[in-house]
Amino acid sequence: MQKLVEQCEKHVKTIYESFDASHDWQHIERVRQNARLLMEKEQADALTVELAVLLHDVSDPKYRKPGEDLESEILQRLDLTAEQQQKIKTVIESVSFKGGNGVKAASIEAEIVQDADRLDALGAVGIARTFAFGGAKGRKLYDWEEQPRQKMTEEEYRAKPTSSATHFYEKLLLLKDHMNTETGKHIAEERHQFMISFLEQLKKETDGNQ
Repeated sequence: MQKLVEQCEKHVKTIYESFDASHDWQHIERVRQNARLLMEKEQADALTVELAVLLHDVSDPKYRKPGEDLESEILQRLDLTAEQQQKIKTVIESVSFKGGNGVKAASIEAEIVQDADRLDALGAVGIARTFAFGGAKGRKLYDWEEQPRQKMTEEEYRAKPTSSATHFYEKLLLLKDHMNTETGKHIAEERHQFMISFLEQLKKETDGNQ
């Protein structure tokens, strides 16, 4: 297992180092740490979880070039059966939120990777990542006149460049209620409350009532 993981690391590290700070190699390391923590309480195939974590953002639509499929290319270079490759792909498919239109986790491995990734979108790190991505895309820090969208397609979710603060209401504050594992739910609750406190302070400092 360790050899496969190390081979995969070599393939993906340079890819993530080319992304902005919201989805860089440090993000992958944190998600892996989260996943390992969750696996202490859950019975899961560690190899599937580890490889899915390492590969889950290499073909993210936000960064993927037209015609590119780095996820499949890297999987094919590893000494894996077709069944193992498909299982990892299925796990990765369930990770993305997609404006609330994501695929439901269909295995414990998918539940763990989904929770591990979503935990990194919450709390202090989640706040930092949101503004890192917004800065990379030239988005406003906040726009209190902007109405968060309640229902949208994946295309609508990705197409509109809303402010970073609005992103909390359209996605991040919804994640707590979509966690799968008990450990994930417990950690998410604390991080969720921290984000609410941050948004209250941000609003206070920007509406002239500080």
